[in-house]
Amino acid sequence: MITCFLKYEIDPAKVADFEIYAKAWIHNINRMGGTHHGYWLPSEGPSDLAWCAFSFPSLAAYESYRVEMETDPACIATYQHSARTKCIRRWDRHFTRPVLEGESPADLGLM
Repeated sequence: MITCFLKYEIDPAKVADFEIYAKAWIHNINRMGGTHHGYWLPSEGPSDLAWCAFSFPSLAAYESYRVEMETDPACIATYQHSARTKCIRRWDRHFTRPVLEGESPADLGLM
């Protein structure tokens, strides 16, 4: 599994526009074979930062999604929304691998 973690710098006056973008991407990713883990929008603290994470079963599946999204009408419309509203100032994308199962410290040889 590969997980893409994104950090966005957004326009604080356009959080509602960014939320529309976020909801559309959750739908798009899930529809195209990924698992979207959600968006986290500003609440307390900095008003211009947001995050999201989504996963694909493999890097190859993610790469297939990247090719498909270039011509997908819903993905194109979502990108056009962000360009039209200018709700996103910049973003950083990081690829990670999740650790989803816990083990006791004793079983891990820590005790």
